[in-house]
Amino acid sequence: MELEKETALVEAVLFLESEPVSEKQISNIAQISEEVVKVCIENLQEKYKAENSGIELTMITGGWTLIPKGEYWDVLRERYGEKNSGRLSKSALETLSIIAYSQPITRSEIEKIRGVSADNMIRQLIERSLIKEVGRKDVPGKPIQFGTTKEFLKFFHLNSISELPKLDEDEEQRFELAR
Repeated sequence: MELEKETALVEAVLFLESEPVSEKQISNIAQISEEVVKVCIENLQEKYKAENSGIELTMITGGWTLIPKGEYWDVLRERYGEKNSGRLSKSALETLSIIAYSQPITRSEIEKIRGVSADNMIRQLIERSLIKEVGRKDVPGKPIQFGTTKEFLKFFHLNSISELPKLDEDEEQRFELAR
């Protein structure tokens, strides 16, 4: 198969997959080598850089996926956003950012930083699969610790937690209150 057709095949796979897919998965689905898949992905990334393209190819949670370019997403989000990903309240975003930057973190540590009860926000974030229980802290009472999920990475279009924006000194000190 010639490279143009292989690139088109990889594009079709990416279009049909609802979740991010790794190069190995694409290779298995399209029945072409991983090396060819890598070249095809580079070709597609170049293709989507054009101004007349409304989509881009990006890596999220270790897999490739097609997403609308950021400049168009604000217009499209209301209709095409994930069913359960409606807007997060300011309180939910604050709680989620505390967890993301301080994980693993306990409920009482979150409450110490926020200054208010976190029960409701934690329940909402768990229901939306943005956070999960990741273990128990080795202190008396063994409180549950929370961390972010793959859904969190997808929601914010991140490949890994290390891609979170860096905190300034004041923000860092605020997030260390719990420690």
